[in-house]
Amino acid sequence: MSEKVNYIKGNQFSDHRGSLQFVNDFTFPDVQRFYQITHPDAAVIRAWQGHKIEEKFFYVVKGRFVIAWVEVDDWEQPSSDLPAEHVILEEGTPAVLHIPAGYANGIKALEPGSVLMVYSNLNLEASAADRWSFDQHLWFDWQQATAHITTA
Repeated sequence: MSEKVNYIKGNQFSDHRGSLQFVNDFTFPDVQRFYQITHPDAAVIRAWQGHKIEEKFFYVVKGRFVIAWVEVDDWEQPSSDLPAEHVILEEGTPAVLHIPAGYANGIKALEPGSVLMVYSNLNLEASAADRWSFDQHLWFDWQQATAHITTA
């Protein structure tokens, strides 16, 4: 995993009162807003959104997502052969994935109805001014990366 992208592992606890999932090492000092993405269709790919300034933090509430990222080398004309990395986040394994500024990211649900929480260090206006969109077919083969994964 890239040295700049941070996977913050959580844990869980259960007893007769119920269960807790937590990521105690994730703090919110720079978070300005959050939003939730629901994917009713596991075939949908949301890629690539890049940000020079904005940082994103991802947490799966329900289901599973593959989240991919790539460090952008040129915002106007990025190289087509940049190395992308990915991780699978799922509801039963609490973790937060932090993608810093300077990266493009993409997501794909692995189960219908999956829900992803996204936290950002920028307000909506600043985020919109810092949004770079790239073709979803660049850098990562979504079908190949998820072909071996069973879906619910």
